[in-house]
Amino acid sequence: MKKILILWVLALMVTIPTSAQVLNNIDEIAPFSEGLAAVRKGKQWGFINEEGKMVIEYRDDIYASANVDETKTDVSGVKYPKFSEGLCIINSTVEDGVPVFGFMDTSGKIVIEPQFLNLFPFKDGFTTAVLFDKSFKGENEFKLKIFEYKFFDVRVSSTGEITDYFEKRDHVQMTVKRYQMPEIGAKILNKELVATYTAEQGWTIDKLVTKN
Repeated sequence: MKKILILWVLALMVTIPTSAQVLNNIDEIAPFSEGLAAVRKGKQWGFINEEGKMVIEYRDDIYASANVDETKTDVSGVKYPKFSEGLCIINSTVEDGVPVFGFMDTSGKIVIEPQFLNLFPFKDGFTTAVLFDKSFKGENEFKLKIFEYKFFDVRVSSTGEITDYFEKRDHVQMTVKRYQMPEIGAKILNKELVATYTAEQGWTIDKLVTKN
């Protein structure tokens, strides 16, 4: 009788489905995109797959905007973290406290280091962004370090290669008290055309240079 009871218990364990992972205390769940959904606990985000399994653990650098402007398609319009062409926006800060943005892949690996002041999600393997470069110029008479900043609208491939430099940017303040996220002055229209903006000429449409 005891042997029969043991066999019955073992059979019951096999036939009753069990949950491989229980997720609880979740504060927010985003819609699925490309098979993954962002979940928030406190100030950290992670990702689950369509089986409910946590595939990217909670972390601080996954980006979402608390003060979202849903009319925008750049980072200021990102209400929830999501993947676009296998890449999700992450963020960090430079030493002045200004936010910079990059991308991670679906494994959570950072594939494009945060370095852009603004960017669009990827489309057809490319995006456009505002890149900045900081170089040390020396010290003044008060021994304070002097830096020079340069800003560019650029096209970026999904591997992180900057393939095109468009317009040079001016009037970007890099101190956190005066900083305002710059609009992106370059938009990819299709695989052959790009639109660039200057205050003097407005939008101009040009052909993209194709590299062989």
